[in-house]
Amino acid sequence: MDRTDRDKRKKAAAISYQAGEAAPRLIVSGQGREAELIIALARDLGIEVVEDPFLAALLDTGIKPGDFVPVWCWEALAKILAFVLEKEGR
Repeated sequence: MDRTDRDKRKKAAAISYQAGEAAPRLIVSGQGREAELIIALARDLGIEVVEDPFLAALLDTGIKPGDFVPVWCWEALAKILAFVLEKEGR
């Protein structure tokens, strides 16, 4: 598989934030079949799934599970959080 094919594969990431922490953390990420499993598990658990290829690409730049989400991803992440909270009526 060349780089072009790899870049087109489905990507998914799960983010978590605990009050008092400096930033949200990447919990898990994956591509292809792993991404599909992450999405399926989230839906099974009732976790909101938001498609954002831009943020997925940002999070696919060497950030490892357990790492804080870098500052340069916060704006995209904040927009998703606002969307989810609005959808939940909060």
